[in-house]
Amino acid sequence: MKKLLVLFSMMALSLVLVACSGSNDGESADGEKTLKVWAMGEEGKKLKDFVKDFEENNPKITVDVQAIPWGKAHDKLLTAVASGNGPDVLQIGTTWVPEFAEAGAFKDLSEHMDEYESFDQDNFFEGSVSTMKYNDQVVGVPWYVDTRVMYYRTDLLKEVGYDKAPDTWSELQKAAKKLAERGEGQYGIDIDRNDQINPFIFAWQNGYEADLANKDLNFDSPEFKEAMKYYVSYFEKGLSQKEKGGDIIQGFKTGKKPIFFSGPWMIDIIQDKAPSIDGKWATAVMPKKESRTSSMGGSNLAVFHNTDKVDASLKFISHMTQVDTQLDWLETSNTLPSRTEAWEDAALKDDPMYETFGKQLEQTKAGIQTEQFERIAQELLATLEKVVVGDADLEKELEKFNKTAQELITED
Repeated sequence: MKKLLVLFSMMALSLVLVACSGSNDGESADGEKTLKVWAMGEEGKKLKDFVKDFEENNPKITVDVQAIPWGKAHDKLLTAVASGNGPDVLQIGTTWVPEFAEAGAFKDLSEHMDEYESFDQDNFFEGSVSTMKYNDQVVGVPWYVDTRVMYYRTDLLKEVGYDKAPDTWSELQKAAKKLAERGEGQYGIDIDRNDQINPFIFAWQNGYEADLANKDLNFDSPEFKEAMKYYVSYFEKGLSQKEKGGDIIQGFKTGKKPIFFSGPWMIDIIQDKAPSIDGKWATAVMPKKESRTSSMGGSNLAVFHNTDKVDASLKFISHMTQVDTQLDWLETSNTLPSRTEAWEDAALKDDPMYETFGKQLEQTKAGIQTEQFERIAQELLATLEKVVVGDADLEKELEKFNKTAQELITED
């Protein structure tokens, strides 16, 4: 934490120096501007061509998109904040919002929210609205969203007595048990132990809530502990594979792993890599305990804190969050629209796979909105690893985890 404080101190000094210096870089004498946009992964690559429509409608603005691999994005953003040398507009993953908002990376958009109808928080799913704000500031606008749903082999579930997806926690475990009993090397479900959001999804479904206002993560609550017991039980009972390895697409194709949770990107991957099971699989909303809550993921678009092209940046973000633009972007990138109105379009409403995601997005939560979330999530995965693989006592390990997590969130 001390290293982080030193880094933030350096950032703060850099921000003062940059703010004092001022700049008109990227703007010519006749008012033409070059807008620097940082976008991540495949979205960044595809965005380079996609922005041409915006440029045609805004002839004095040229958009310079830099595509940054997700694996390098975090460090690059930290460097940009510390140096003050960043883009005008940047894509930010929703779980990174608190960390970089705390570091001062984003311009507060509060005073501009009424200037663009597409920024209205009523346009978005409730789960993504929480990622727009940090403390009392508006730090970004939802660009695209994703969530986790259940993927399942309809044919194999039918063989063990299920004509539809398991609807509750109890049904899911019973179905997984029947599927695992098909023979040696067969499992009922695949739970990715490297996915940091999975344990929180189970916790939210069981009624867990963090109390950030009082800096209490509530990891010692009955709701959280019961959810972790349920999570671990799939491995203890041999219903999910303990050992790492085994491609999920291959496992889904062969039927070895007939149920798993994942995001919308898996639709195209399964269709492309496992065409032999076309018509034998489907998607469903999450099984219910107290709720069917899943995670709210995706990315927001934010304005870098010291840009001198605020108006152009806001125009660009407004364009990218228009319903028509979002539907075009869906066709280009297969990422899901953040605007709820876009989900009334036939391309989404009439597709049973996407329809599932639309229903699930109505019951989502973003990761705990603290700058320490990534560290806390990794601590939880390490804790569960000790239990699942090392046969450690769950109750004792959760006590240690709760203490560590509380220390992280209460540090100044």
